[in-house]
Amino acid sequence: MTFIIDAHQDIAYNSLTLSRDYRLSAHQIRESEKGTPYPVWNNGQATLGWEDYQRGKIAVIFATLFMPPRKYSGGSYETQTYDSPKDARPLLKKQVDFYRKLTEDGRFYRLITNQADLQSVLEPWQTNRPGNHPVGLVLLLEGAELLGDPSELEEYYEDGLRLVGPVWSGIRYMGGTNEDRPFDGEAHRLLEVMSALQLPMDISHMREQAALAALDTYDGLVLAGHANCRSVVRGQGEERQLTDLTIRRLVERGGVMGVLPYNKFLQADWSAGLPREAVTINDIILHIDHICQLAGDSKHAAIGSDFDGGFGYPKIPYEMDTIADMQKLEPALAARGYTEFDIANIFNHNWLNLLEQSLPK
Repeated sequence: MTFIIDAHQDIAYNSLTLSRDYRLSAHQIRESEKGTPYPVWNNGQATLGWEDYQRGKIAVIFATLFMPPRKYSGGSYETQTYDSPKDARPLLKKQVDFYRKLTEDGRFYRLITNQADLQSVLEPWQTNRPGNHPVGLVLLLEGAELLGDPSELEEYYEDGLRLVGPVWSGIRYMGGTNEDRPFDGEAHRLLEVMSALQLPMDISHMREQAALAALDTYDGLVLAGHANCRSVVRGQGEERQLTDLTIRRLVERGGVMGVLPYNKFLQADWSAGLPREAVTINDIILHIDHICQLAGDSKHAAIGSDFDGGFGYPKIPYEMDTIADMQKLEPALAARGYTEFDIANIFNHNWLNLLEQSLPK
């Protein structure tokens, strides 16, 4: 099996909001949540867990610092939500502390902040060393809207932050999933701070005009960590999915796009009432293939599962139960004509190339 780098998982948010212990397996978490409202709150049962990472060869994860504004939160159960940057700051620090504690003994997870960390984590996965291996975590801020000032990124960089998504909802800087707004002066200042710190910019959650403006403006590395193709789902999902124009511009900038396997983002006609077999792994392949066709090669498509990030089992493709089943993409891609080289690009090399360019020595 080819090891996988996954560009998006809300590990801290889910652990602190739903009390999920991701040192357990997904099925152990499901068992512990029987009779609780957690699966309802998260729109599905757990799909992540350390044993599942091992079986699926998930070597590295872009692990988020994330919380929604209170007006867009899921309800009273939310513990990681804010009304103002002043509210967000202690919660953001709590998520940083969570990752430090999760990774401090290095048995299950390790924090990746530089090239040496990356190589140390990858070596046993790359050499197929027998046994279980720690999973590497690279911290990604999903929604810089919660910062009091863009200059605070310097502090979080010292805490280990290595990638930034400027917006989530769209309440500051530029248009996002929930709101539209002009690409303003504060947005330019945010991107200037990001550039000075050499932080890759994640355009996921940006509206089309915001994404195009950001791609034209930002001089650093770019990515779309977890986003699918709007044309494949015939416009469903609207601004949450990327248009072909945005994807082409991302490719021109050398960027990479991670596809996520949420049924609602995979198939235009999907609804929760349909049988599970209505959406399959082939629907994921359609999005990956669309990116590759637009790019003309396999150097810009990847995986950004967003598993447990507001959806879970059974609202994922029919053949999938946990994150371990991402490995089923390999034979499906091969059947579509993708070579071992292509599959390695999609599974890990495209993200690895970005990390090798962006992480400090």
